[in-house]
Parts: sequence; structure tokens; C-alpha cells
Amino acid sequence: MAVSFPLSQPERFSRIEDSLQTQTRVTVEQLARALKVSPVTVRADLSELERRGRLVRIHGGAMAANKAAHELNFEARAQIQHTAKRAIGKYAASLVRDGDSIFLDASTTALELARQVSDRRELTVVTNSIRSAQELATFPNITVIMPGGIVRREAFSLVGRWSADLIQQFHISRAFMGARGFTLQEGLTDVNPDEVALKRAIVQVAKQVVALIDHTKWNQVALASFCSVEQLTTIITDKRAPRKMVKETQARGIQVVLI
Repeated sequence: MAVSFPLSQPERFSRIEDSLQTQTRVTVEQLARALKVSPVTVRADLSELERRGRLVRIHGGAMAANKAAHELNFEARAQIQHTAKRAIGKYAASLVRDGDSIFLDASTTALELARQVSDRRELTVVTNSIRSAQELATFPNITVIMPGGIVRREAFSLVGRWSADLIQQFHISRAFMGARGFTLQEGLTDVNPDEVALKRAIVQVAKQVVALIDHTKWNQVALASFCSVEQLTTIITDKRAPRKMVKETQARGIQVVLI
């Protein structure tokens, strides 16, 4: 009778990558059954493959890096680094005070923030996020302002020239923004030109710009910049952010909060 030996790590890596090329996403449970290893081993393998840039971790599983590099729909993006985003959003919400006027972009992390501020008084929220507006619209103590524009289905957001023009009339105490990438050279970057145009307009009127980015966004560059390092006030991120780059960012006078 043939003896079945456990797969080596390189063999597991190969099997995982093969699975990701034939499926949109895979779960830890699926991989554990297919590879005949524990979920703990699978999570360790996924973490190492993510470190090598071969995949992107999402809640409960992973996606191939080449698929995640394209703009994903809102639900798919919400699953990527879900635990970190929720923690970042919760901390960011603690910065919001009664009477503030804030901006929330259409990022999934900003939505996590929106879910934590329902008890604020006389709060004004300017947002192009349909999801965040829905989250906050039922609370009488919160005023929600949405610039007009065209609906982007991928992000459930409103964008366009009308939005950017209207933004110039607002006074924003803090703008909370996600990004697809952050470097010290390019600042905060994003993939969609319309979103970039709106975010640039917000950066011009906001007293403070707070970036909400998990560790996977550090040292990454997307299509276009919307906020330079000089315009950035604070970065809220998770503890897996690269230490050297965090120190270099702090040396530029930017507060970095590690959650």
C-alpha cells in the first residue's frame, strides 16, 4: 500500500497558487481540506505568500495578487484585510468630536469609521460614499451632505466635475481617506481618475488629512497621486506596516498611529 507523505511547503505554495488561478478566491477551510493540513498551517502559508507578493489576504481566505490588482467591487474590497480595516476605522472614529465637519471617502475603511460615530452630536459628514451615507442617514443628530455626480458601481460612490466644484464651498475639519498606495515620493495614490480628482479637491479644503491604510498599501503606487506627504497630517495603520518606512514618515512630521 502506498504511503501518503505530507506535502512540503513549496508543494503547498504551488497548490495554493494553482487554486487561485482557477478560482476568484479560496478559503482557509477549502485549502486545509485540499492540502490535508491544519487551518493554522494554511494561514501561515498564506501570510508568507502575501509577503512575497503572490496573493492578497482577505477575510477567511485569499485572492491572487494579479486579480486583486484590478479594481474590485465594493464587497470584495471590504473582505481584504477586514480585521485591520475595522480596527483602523474604530480608532479613526475616536478622533471625531461633537460638532465636527468631516469628509469620508468611498473606501471600505472609511465605512468602518462611519459605523462607529452614530452617537455624535451636531456632526456634519460630507461624503461621496453611498454606503456611508446610508449608514448615517437615519441618525437625526448627524447631517449628511453628498456632492452630486455620476454613480461608480465599483465603489458605490458619486464622482464627477459637479462633486469637485461643490467641495470648494465646504469647510472640513478632518478628511478621512483610504488609498491604494502610499510612498514618501508620491504620497497617497489611487486607481480611478475621477476619485483622484474629488480627493484632490477635498485635500485643498481640509484642515487635516488622515489616511486610513493597512500595511499592504505601504510602499505601493497606484495610478495617480491625490495627497502629497506635505499635505498629510496623520496615518492610521496596523502594526504590520514596515518599520523603516514608518520611522521615515514620522521624521517628515506625520503622525503614524499603529493599531
